[in-house]
Amino acid sequence: MEAQTLLALPIVLALERVAGDLPPRLSLSRDEAAELAELVAADLLGLVPQVAQARLALAGALFDPVELLRPGFPVWTTLDELARRVPRGQLDNVVAFGSHEGRMPAQPLEPSPIFADGPMRLLPISLLAPEALAAELSEQLEIQLVGRGEAGALTSDWLMRTLGTRLEHVRYLSRNDLLALTCVQYEHVNLAPLWTLLEGALLTPYREESTMSARGLTLRYAHGNVLAQSPAQWLAAQTEDHAERAHAFAGVVFELRQYAALLDAHQLPLLLQPVVDGEREAGAGYLLETLATVEPGYDPPALFAHEAPGLGVVAITVAQRGEAGRARALAHGYPLQQQALGPLLARLADRYGIAAELHALGRIVLDDTGQLGAPTIALH
Repeated sequence: MEAQTLLALPIVLALERVAGDLPPRLSLSRDEAAELAELVAADLLGLVPQVAQARLALAGALFDPVELLRPGFPVWTTLDELARRVPRGQLDNVVAFGSHEGRMPAQPLEPSPIFADGPMRLLPISLLAPEALAAELSEQLEIQLVGRGEAGALTSDWLMRTLGTRLEHVRYLSRNDLLALTCVQYEHVNLAPLWTLLEGALLTPYREESTMSARGLTLRYAHGNVLAQSPAQWLAAQTEDHAERAHAFAGVVFELRQYAALLDAHQLPLLLQPVVDGEREAGAGYLLETLATVEPGYDPPALFAHEAPGLGVVAITVAQRGEAGRARALAHGYPLQQQALGPLLARLADRYGIAAELHALGRIVLDDTGQLGAPTIALH
């Protein structure tokens, strides 16, 4: 079998805990992972007998769906690589990887505590099948796991005893099932456009995808990044009165923050769409666009905070006093995470050689044309 080409068929064991119960621990020891792998092998053989001709590899670690659905599928890729190194027959063709002294054998197999409170935890499994068997085995897994994928009683009981938590459901899913489930979840919370981008990044990373958010913000996936339209650029295309435009702007920044948080969890970088004139950059939790250079002879630039109820600072405008005392916008920054406000201020202060002093506006300020701006600076 080792001389044959082995194709990896990814599946998961999905654990849904009873509401209110504490989250289970994030990993199993080597011995525990080996015990579970034998139980899993028995379950899968009962569902799809052809599994006997494949190598079963299990990672004794519990992940959130966002950790498994990342470009390149690094958890499964690592599991496959480790499994291929183990000689056939060493463990009856069932291979398990658990933690030793609190650490998994490779960094991608370490679940993050950030996502530990999620209602569903996933144990990654891979079936390494000979090329001649892979298509048939994959088809049977897709059919059988959807209809009969509940874990056996021995497996469920073992998991509850070992993890010390009650489980509502324990079932096997193919990776395609997991993708479909995540798609439905994102559609349910009005984030279907996000799934369009994520699905492209996962399954066809070589192809560009374009979509539009529920509020009309254009988004594009290309070359491993998601490119978002600038909120200020989006605002410039709106036609409502100033009050409605300001409210809509706060909404589109809130939406962008949702996208940013989920894209970060899936480890898909978010950038601003490039423009012909001006520069755009991304920092840790913020986006920044430069509109104009500093005008010599004018007052030094100042930092102004646009604020919205419930959202705090939604944007920072860098402006300097222009002709007739009018504010001339030089740049707009968008803190997409609360902790990003400080680094964004530091970046702007360093760029413009000014103090990181933020003038709170208490609202979203638009200029005479309805674009994001700063209040007119009174002449002395």
